[in-house]
Amino acid sequence: MRIRSARTLPVAVAVAATVTGSLSWAPTASAQSADPAPSASTSSTPRNAAEPETGGVAILKKDPGGDVLVGASFALFDFAGKEAASGKTDAQGKLAFQDLAPGVYRLKEVSSGSSLHDTVDDQDVIVTPGTATRLTIVDPFTAASVLLKSKDDKTGKMLAGSTVNIGSGDKIILTLTTGADGTASGKLPINSRTGTDFWVKQVKAPAGYNIYKPSKAFKAKPGDPVTVTVTNAKTAATSPSTEKPTDTPTEKPSDKPSDKPSPDKPSPDEPGKDEDTPAPSASGTPTSNKTASSTAAPVPAGSLAHTGADATPWLIGGAGVLIVAGGGALFAARRRRTDNSDDGSSAS
Repeated sequence: MRIRSARTLPVAVAVAATVTGSLSWAPTASAQSADPAPSASTSSTPRNAAEPETGGVAILKKDPGGDVLVGASFALFDFAGKEAASGKTDAQGKLAFQDLAPGVYRLKEVSSGSSLHDTVDDQDVIVTPGTATRLTIVDPFTAASVLLKSKDDKTGKMLAGSTVNIGSGDKIILTLTTGADGTASGKLPINSRTGTDFWVKQVKAPAGYNIYKPSKAFKAKPGDPVTVTVTNAKTAATSPSTEKPTDTPTEKPSDKPSDKPSPDKPSPDEPGKDEDTPAPSASGTPTSNKTASSTAAPVPAGSLAHTGADATPWLIGGAGVLIVAGGGALFAARRRRTDNSDDGSSAS
């Protein structure tokens, strides 16, 4: 009697469900599947009750400032690369994919829905039965485009080889070096709708120019193009002022002939090397004009000053003339005395 009552219990439950409508067929089917000898009432169970449960993906779209993004477009692909679902975020920044078979999917952001924001990289999503996988995706702000120019501060000529660091706060974000056209470009990340403050500092000047030491500040907004110009002055080594003539005289010979005689070649007014002693005059003394010309001879350029040693031959010559003259006078006096004595002796 007890066994028969247990087997008739599912039938009673089925009847109650038909009358009241408060119970679902899923628990009844689950209970039925556990009975090794199902009753005839199992033929009324729906076929989809035995199918596996599905899952879903719930997306919340934001930007770095916490604002929700409307109109961001997404696509979901299965393991075979076939698109399984697609859609756009609503006014609350939400998008839900439902009734997905369990498995691994690839989520792709097709568009951020805003010119101020960029898209994120593709990512894998795991869908599990009976649940919705929740994702919060933050779109970065669109990077700003920066164009660097390097110029001569006087002529405006574009200069190659100028290297600068660009950063924000105490962090270096980008390093640029100008090419042959004097320009360089790059991308700067932005962290606010209103823009981000940056600085630029030159770390290497173009060849032949002084480095520009001060740093410049500028601001860039999402997606905006920004131009930064660095000017440089020429170094002193390459400036025209350094080409002034020096005070050191050149050694090039002058084209104008010099009136000064050469030290190795006597002038026409001076006696030759074999004429060290001048001819005496009738008075027995050297002529004054030759003595004056010898003593008044100009000093050759580049030689030392003359000393008294140059007049020694003249002095020796003059002394010799005086000795000869004195000897002749003495000889004449003695002869005169002898002649007088002879005259006196003959008179007596």
